[in-house]
Amino acid sequence: MTARAIDEPHRSASPLELLFDLTFVVAVAAVTARYAHHVADGHALTGLVPFLQVFFAVWWAWMNFTWFASSYDTDDVPYRLLTMVQMAGVLVIAAGVPAADGRSDYRAVAIGYLVMRTALVAQWLRAGAEDPAGRRTALRYALGIAVAQAGWILWIVAAEAGALPSSAQVSCFALLAVLELAVPRWAERAAPTAWHPHHIAERYGLFTLILFGESVLAASSGVGSALDEAGPGRPLIVVAGSGLVLLFSLWWLYFLAPAGDGLDGRRHLSYLWGYGHYGIFAGLAVLGAGLEVAVEQTGHGLRASPLAICYAVAVPTAVFVLLLWIVHRPLLAEPVPRPAVALCGAAAVLLLPLAAPRAGTVPVVAGIAAVCALMAGVTVALGTGEKGARPRPEPLSENVAPAPRPARGSSRDAGQVSQKARVGHTRAPSEGPERTGPSKGAPGTSSAFSGGGDGVGSPAAVPRAVRARTSFRRRRARRRSAWRRRSSACP
Repeated sequence: MTARAIDEPHRSASPLELLFDLTFVVAVAAVTARYAHHVADGHALTGLVPFLQVFFAVWWAWMNFTWFASSYDTDDVPYRLLTMVQMAGVLVIAAGVPAADGRSDYRAVAIGYLVMRTALVAQWLRAGAEDPAGRRTALRYALGIAVAQAGWILWIVAAEAGALPSSAQVSCFALLAVLELAVPRWAERAAPTAWHPHHIAERYGLFTLILFGESVLAASSGVGSALDEAGPGRPLIVVAGSGLVLLFSLWWLYFLAPAGDGLDGRRHLSYLWGYGHYGIFAGLAVLGAGLEVAVEQTGHGLRASPLAICYAVAVPTAVFVLLLWIVHRPLLAEPVPRPAVALCGAAAVLLLPLAAPRAGTVPVVAGIAAVCALMAGVTVALGTGEKGARPRPEPLSENVAPAPRPARGSSRDAGQVSQKARVGHTRAPSEGPERTGPSKGAPGTSSAFSGGGDGVGSPAAVPRAVRARTSFRRRRARRRSAWRRRSSACP
């Protein structure tokens, strides 16, 4: 087992990874369904803590495998078997969600988590034994995961024996979660693993699609309950349609950002991007539960008030939008969504539920969907919808030669500078990563340099700073020539 190449071309998710994700569909569905019951009963706040705890276990188990597979996916027999053991652990976690959420009985979740972590430790030990370059990092991962897992076992045993009071259980959980989050940082200090940025971005996108699918499934379940109680009606149609518009808008915003390009140039920010997705994923799961209750409320009365139901939709929507902006802002030159769009949209979404006691649930949910659709439309109109946000540029390398300076007063030399710039051998720092490539007609020339609207000879291929500098020098040369002619004409 050796590490895969960081710059491996056309790296994508494997069939085994897709099968692995399908087991998490079951776990996410179980967590979302349990929290929907809390929202419907009017206990959204009290049910939030166990939801976040169980969802952390699900998310962190998926995270650990995903980043390991991005570096060491050999797809051989031992790797496949150990991955399938982790899948079995995920299903055990899903089976223990009702007991953990309803009776605070985490034994089944702990057993499933232990199965997954044991298999993951075995994979890291195998990587340390067979990959000398990454041995220290792999052994640190194995040790850190084993220590953290021992802490979880002690936490469960102490809670079941009554030695740990209920008031201290949440604090102990938070400390163990911080320990888990610190393990990758500590292990990567030995030597960074060779994770693939575009593969990681694709894997996160696939898990996001799972959560969007669970939200659609939860809303469909609410539609079925409402139809059984009251039949089709205008409120049901409005809320169901608004829920779809809301999910479509959030999907559009998420997949506008080229996260793979940003991670490629900012690998040290992968912790912010990766850990920040816990809030994004949890927000989507809570949103699915809120939409299910909002749709179900149109058919019959629930214990939850209209204000609580609307905030069960508004809060996760605002969290999704704000965290999406926060995790992409350091990576991209043009964050998606833009700061003003994200802040104003989140504020509007959080203010709309205040009208629920008088207006009801239906118009408020429709208003939230309209705000999100407007955010997506404004983001596309600002130019990121078709072209995508380009990664934040890195400084030019020292071995890149600067653009040749033309002779003073020579417009012909200035034209030569412009022609050299069109070939694409230099690029100003303000224009993003430099473009390097063979000259026109050389084998292997990409379309960006061999033709089209951004090819050789096209003004779009010339860096903006070079065009501005060349234009200024041409104007200065013309002014000096005119001054010399006037001077020579004077007696």
